[in-house]
Amino acid sequence: MVCSPCPQRPWGGRGTPHRDPRAPAVTPASIPRCAMVEVTVTPQSSLADRPVQVHVRGLSPSQLVTLRAWLADEQGDVFQSRAFFHADEAGEVDPGRHPALGGSYTGVWPMGLLWFLQPDTLFRRLVKRDVVGSPFLLHLEVFDGLCLVTGPQDRPLASCEAKRWYVGPGVQRVPIGEGRVRGALFLPPGPGPFPGVIDLFGGAGGLIEFRAGLLATRGFAVLALAFFAYKDLPHTLAQLDMEYFEEAAELLLRQPKVRGPGLGVIGVSKGAEVALAMAAFLPQVVATVWINGTAFLHGNSLLYRDLHIPSIPYFIERVVFTEMGAMDNSAIFGDPQDPMYGSSAIPTEKIRGKVLFVVGEADRSFNSKLFAQLAMARMSPASCRLLSYPGAGHLIEPPGSPLCSVSSIRGTPKPVVWGGEAQAHAKAQEHSWQEIIQFLELQLGPTSTVKL
Repeated sequence: MVCSPCPQRPWGGRGTPHRDPRAPAVTPASIPRCAMVEVTVTPQSSLADRPVQVHVRGLSPSQLVTLRAWLADEQGDVFQSRAFFHADEAGEVDPGRHPALGGSYTGVWPMGLLWFLQPDTLFRRLVKRDVVGSPFLLHLEVFDGLCLVTGPQDRPLASCEAKRWYVGPGVQRVPIGEGRVRGALFLPPGPGPFPGVIDLFGGAGGLIEFRAGLLATRGFAVLALAFFAYKDLPHTLAQLDMEYFEEAAELLLRQPKVRGPGLGVIGVSKGAEVALAMAAFLPQVVATVWINGTAFLHGNSLLYRDLHIPSIPYFIERVVFTEMGAMDNSAIFGDPQDPMYGSSAIPTEKIRGKVLFVVGEADRSFNSKLFAQLAMARMSPASCRLLSYPGAGHLIEPPGSPLCSVSSIRGTPKPVVWGGEAQAHAKAQEHSWQEIIQFLELQLGPTSTVKL
């Protein structure tokens, strides 16, 4: 691109540009006033869980620049990150080779500008709603000098756009409204049959589909399943009716493109609690991915035919408000090791399939690691495996999803603290996603990945 006269705004305003004192002297005549600066993202169109490379060319050696990334979600909320770099001797910046000096992160992080996006408006969570219809449009900009903030007066030296998709070409989304079951079925392209997976989210209810789209792109037939607060389902979760989830499992296995006889389930938070119960009671479930859940019934009892498992009540009076006004719920759960709550345990000793437990040790929603250990203590060692990540928070998602440590959710009067440290959480998401894919493939059979 041909840039406008290069602004010298080291702090986001006019002034003398900062120069590295270790760099050779640069005379005004040697500073190009209209350089051919270029920033690229490769590939320009990619899946949201895949890495991309950001590269800036055409800078002066040792030039201090600000790289800014931003996108807007479907509600118009803006998420952005920025990092400060010195160009190398060739006048280039590559976040995969060059350390960020400061900004949203420090050090060498090839995907740092994407992994460390933060909302402009407090307590927003980045969630792709329209999974099939459009990608997230990511904007990359390069500014001369140190730009702590950017406004309309700050013109970038170069900019580009990249598309981040949550489904690959040919993936179909089929709305599901059969019997009592509500959700969306994602099918890879081709005749199949494909291994089947049910995807569950947590206590906010509704239908969240971005993980199902990414899994379908990996070759799984995925039912993103709602179980309350969606269409004509109950507005609130009064109890876990296992016959509803049994109906969903049977529906998925009846699909002509789904390969049986068993299926997988993946769930986070309340969805992980449901997934563990499905593994215990439903013979169709042979592979379960449990992400930061519990091993007991909390707040909602479980019903399955003639069986009733009582729940442990929430102790809401123990909630703590943070200095930001958010709710830290980590203390509202009764001690699961108290003998009086033994009857509320999910009977994991009945699980016939395999379970992968994924834990963020900085989870502030509840003590996920303790719950995983209690569940595994009742299981055969050969039937379970634990992935535990120091510094990771509650909302462990596919890579490319920035850490959400606190957010507003439906049904709560104040935002909720989820926990997590940005860099440790990013590493946990990258590693756990690959482990989850490999686990599901091992237990359910091979898949064929869709490529852009």
